[in-house]
Amino acid sequence: MTDISSITGMASNTTSTTNTASQNLSADMNTFLTLLTTQLKYQDPLDPMDTAEFTNQLVQYSSVEQAIQTNSKLDDLLSLNISNLGAQAVSYIGKTAQVLGDVMPLQNGKAKAAYTLNKDVTSVSIMVKDMNGKVVYTTTGETTSGTHEFDWDGKDSNGNQLEDGAYQIVVSTKVPSGETEATVTTTVFGKVTGVASDSNNIYIGLGDAVTATLGDIVTMREDNYFDKNNSSNVGSGGSSSDKDEEAEEKPSEETNLA
Repeated sequence: MTDISSITGMASNTTSTTNTASQNLSADMNTFLTLLTTQLKYQDPLDPMDTAEFTNQLVQYSSVEQAIQTNSKLDDLLSLNISNLGAQAVSYIGKTAQVLGDVMPLQNGKAKAAYTLNKDVTSVSIMVKDMNGKVVYTTTGETTSGTHEFDWDGKDSNGNQLEDGAYQIVVSTKVPSGETEATVTTTVFGKVTGVASDSNNIYIGLGDAVTATLGDIVTMREDNYFDKNNSSNVGSGGSSSDKDEEAEEKPSEETNLA
């Protein structure tokens, strides 16, 4: 997750497909012309070849050739679009991204996530797990409908500082008996450290262990967004409506990409 040298991979794959189609068409056309000239050479003078059918076959080959040329132009547009997306993603490096997902990066002993409830619930339990599935921290969260932020100082339930890396946040809710379960949507925050791509998508790196696609990005925020967190919320679930004095004096620069 350090560069975008592979961004041209998608474009080269589609271009290769178009080139293969053109080569196949050329081979088929040569075969067709060989058969046609042979047929003309040996046709029965009293029963000549149907000119209408002959013209129809030529038109069909011409249509296929035009379709392949159109695909080639579309491939050029796709390549340009991918390059533009890659260039846009590079500008995210160093900024803080909020993305859909439940795996958050612990960077420099700080991690941040958010969860959204579609309804009020009776209780919210928040668990943080390492990538081996071990629960390293638990706390409670806000129970009202809406979006609530969770800040974690990277310490386990015994107060031990954990290593930076990827950790999963699991939000569980309870509702009154007889009611339908609440829907929980989680997002995570992380400073963008790199950009890469494969044949399917363009990805941003959050920290050293978490990746997300461009389509998963919800917001992009200014570089020092983490530094504006209210330290009293670290390690517990905090409502998104809670703002520290510094943030009120100078709101974070936020770009909504949803």
